[in-house]
Amino acid sequence: MYLFDTDALSNIVRKSPSPLLIERLKKTPGEFQFTTAINVAEIYYVARRTAHSERILNVFEERVFPNISVLPFDEKSAKIYGALKAKLEKRGLAKSEPNLRIASIALQHRLTLVTANIKHFQDIPGLTVESWL
Repeated sequence: MYLFDTDALSNIVRKSPSPLLIERLKKTPGEFQFTTAINVAEIYYVARRTAHSERILNVFEERVFPNISVLPFDEKSAKIYGALKAKLEKRGLAKSEPNLRIASIALQHRLTLVTANIKHFQDIPGLTVESWL
């Protein structure tokens, strides 16, 4: 089961998406495909900063969001987040807030995170990360 980061979701709607990503998506049942509310927020934020925001959001709303389950940042993921952030700080490893939240949700649901930004998620204990791009 997989949790897709913002860069993977954005790649799907490009004119020339990654062939590897598209191939792997076709082989992965829909019920095994997830993202987070944090990723959805990032997509809306970036889209709203462009001149073509309505067109971009329509593509996501028609082609991406109906085909993927969106997981919330809830109380369980918040507890994982707090413990994870404290552990990483003790080791001197700072991570961005959104990425830690995304990782916490992936850990909570035991999902493999699919991202092109493996470096952003390295050193997070217990998190499995793959790049399909």
